Amino acid sequence: MKSWSPYALLVVAAIALDQWIKYMVETGLAFQEKLDLVPFLALYRTYNTGIAFSMFSSFGDTGLIAISLAVVAFVLYLATRTPSGHVLARIGFALIVGGALGNLIDRATYGHVIDYILFHTPVWSFAVFNLADAFISVGAVLVVFDELIGWRREAKPEA
Repeated sequence: MKSWSPYALLVVAAIALDQWIKYMVETGLAFQEKLDLVPFLALYRTYNTGIAFSMFSSFGDTGLIAISLAVVAFVLYLATRTPSGHVLARIGFALIVGGALGNLIDRATYGHVIDYILFHTPVWSFAVFNLADAFISVGAVLVVFDELIGWRREAKPEA
């Protein structure tokens, strides 16, 4: 089994970067006032009391913390069962865990998650999210991509 150290460092780095940026946003950006960076991207500090797009906010902090811990445990279980050659999947799992723990820290500390990235047009806007959410999304894409590569490898006939 290849060392888990690089993946553990990636988890720690993801959490540290996420928390540092959230601290900067929390201390330097006015609440719910849009700060346009470019025509389609703005900083917009707001709070999410649920999970992804404010779903399950009725579960309360304790319920959402329990769900987050269960998800992290399940992702860690999947990661430990992933062969060492599946580097993309392992990086993906590390990003998912780092992002989930970054948001879990917010929820346990403040009772909500700090969101601040807003993609928008004059007539449309995407849900406000944060770097931890981006880590989770990119991590999931890497895991799926690694699986697709794996299926392709298995489908090739050996000579």
